[in-house]
Amino acid sequence: MVTLQLSDYSNPIILLKPSSSLKNYSRFSQQTRFFPTIAKANSSSSSSSSNSQQQQKIHCLNRRQLITETALLSVSLSSLIGFEQPAKSEEPPLSEWERVYLPIDPGVVLLDIAFVPDDRNHGFLLGTRQTILETKDGGNTWLPRSIASAEDEDFNYRFNSISFRGKEGWIVGKPSILLYTDDAGENWKRIPLSSQLPGDIVYIKATDDTSAEMVTDEGAIYVTSNKGYNWKAAVQETVSATLNRTVSSGISGASYYTGTFNTVNRSPDGNYVAVSSRGNFYLTWEPGQPYWQPHNRAVARRIQNMGWRADGGLWLLARGGGLYLSKGTGITEDFEEVQVQSRGFGILDVGFRSKDEAWAAGGSGVLLRTNNGGKTWVRDKAADNIAANLYSVKFINDNQGFVLGNDGVLLRYLG
Repeated sequence: MVTLQLSDYSNPIILLKPSSSLKNYSRFSQQTRFFPTIAKANSSSSSSSSNSQQQQKIHCLNRRQLITETALLSVSLSSLIGFEQPAKSEEPPLSEWERVYLPIDPGVVLLDIAFVPDDRNHGFLLGTRQTILETKDGGNTWLPRSIASAEDEDFNYRFNSISFRGKEGWIVGKPSILLYTDDAGENWKRIPLSSQLPGDIVYIKATDDTSAEMVTDEGAIYVTSNKGYNWKAAVQETVSATLNRTVSSGISGASYYTGTFNTVNRSPDGNYVAVSSRGNFYLTWEPGQPYWQPHNRAVARRIQNMGWRADGGLWLLARGGGLYLSKGTGITEDFEEVQVQSRGFGILDVGFRSKDEAWAAGGSGVLLRTNNGGKTWVRDKAADNIAANLYSVKFINDNQGFVLGNDGVLLRYLG
């Protein structure tokens, strides 16, 4: 094992929605109207001409009342059978999601979100342009969070990943930066990193008390068990070095590898799957293996993203909106395509709420749902009006989920 020794550090200072009511009315069919009886011609008190005038007045009155009541009945019946005014042209609400508006610049891309395990109301949201937001009400409202130790240098950090276990939390970003807290994010410390670190840190996972794993875009994996004071390499070489040794082993497109990952995802049991920057092959790593294992893609189109299903199998997203599921569980190269209504837009991420329910998100507000483990998908059309690309689907637990996008778009799961 190669040991990466980090220098000592000091604690940083934290700066810190017209409904119309139905009017009461007396139904015409239920009312009994009594009109004056027309006098007989032999009446001694009325002349023939006065009888004629009286009949004319009564006739006019009866006709006017009939017209008025007929109109009233028509309006009343229209209300009863549901005739309404045309609906206003407004953006329809999402069926199971609501948008949360954030106090950030429109151009910010949201990248990751995490909550403190012991307090599901307390969480952090990361993004580009040095964006860190904090919530203490379960994600209903967010406020900017300033961390002094991340603002000392003239860098505009892209915060890529955040993870909590207990009160311990980790944040990593690009250019390479590592932040650590042991008090649920009340205070964050800057942990210095070696200049020899291969690549930029793109992912971090809190694995146990005082322990974590971090991954760079060049495939280096480091683990710590003492709050980040020391890190040990879990793989013996970067992906570039591995491919240089195995380029003749039949991995298509390996010679075009540019040396960085496009995406990387970790399963609950510690296995990793990563997609090459060009999307022409993917790689996997299991704990204990000395090297990343490259795999030829089993689909015609280039890979957009890959990750793990709740049952332990893999999902694969191809460019142009293709969605594939692995046959069985674990690491495999055997995939089958699932038909989805992506409208030709790329699907960018999948998040599983349970073994049966999952959501997929993508370009131009694509939002899809499955209730049978991914076999069939239904598009949430209300999301079509969201003018943003949705990059990430995150479920904190069964009742807490978020979709992250560009231009500061954040969707919160309502269930």
